[in-house]
Amino acid sequence: MLCLVPTPIGNLEDISKRSLQVLEECELIFCEDTRVTKKLLSLLGEKNNLDFSNKEYKSYHSHNEKKVLETLSKETFTKNVVYVSDAGMPCVSDPGATLVDFCIKNDIQYDVLPGANAVLTAYAMSGFTHTTFSFHGFLAHKGSERTSKLNAILNDDKLAIIYESPHRLGKLLEELNKQAPNRTIFLAKEITKLHQTTYKDTASKLYEEFKSINIRGEWVVVIEPLEITGSHLELKDIQDLPLAPKVKAKLISKLTGQSTKEVYQELLDRITL
Repeated sequence: MLCLVPTPIGNLEDISKRSLQVLEECELIFCEDTRVTKKLLSLLGEKNNLDFSNKEYKSYHSHNEKKVLETLSKETFTKNVVYVSDAGMPCVSDPGATLVDFCIKNDIQYDVLPGANAVLTAYAMSGFTHTTFSFHGFLAHKGSERTSKLNAILNDDKLAIIYESPHRLGKLLEELNKQAPNRTIFLAKEITKLHQTTYKDTASKLYEEFKSINIRGEWVVVIEPLEITGSHLELKDIQDLPLAPKVKAKLISKLTGQSTKEVYQELLDRITL
């Protein structure tokens, strides 16, 4: 059997009793980074008077998962097998999904334990009342892929949640200030850790504030969605926007009720005329 076990994202107290029991009883642990997992289990063992010494560790991450999968069989899972990523919930902007898919395709029993997760924690902390959101992980570092993704986020009617490193948070705030200065943004730094800090303000005010802040730690960014209402946004306003056809089609569909596919084809037809 395979069990995916979430690990603390900062505070060791966030590990559940059930997770500790599964980790104690398992024989083989697939890890995003074996060094990180061994250190974590050493700390958890000392803190909870548990022995994690007699375990087999195998590396399993985004760069080697295909090769490792080729070595697995149903026999591998006749023992108690665990997968953990470095921090948080496996499969959520972390490896693990291919192992789950392998189990499904090979009729292998598996389970996923609940636990610490930065996405849902930041969503609850943000105070936004929107009931739907989209999660985008880390944006591309630069180039057209980053620009296209950010444009899609800013023109979506769903709350958007992304991860950002301290090295690029300033750049993101600069981009948000240029493209949507009045949009409300929520920032959460080092969730569950000693220096956990949150900010919520317009993109323009946060951009100015962060010019004088030493940006450290890992960040979760929650971006207010575009408000699309017929009384404030006219069809012509959208048609004139310099957006990719797919993004524009989605906005027009929301406004008119017409199918996104039909609108997209109409936009393509106009381009080729």
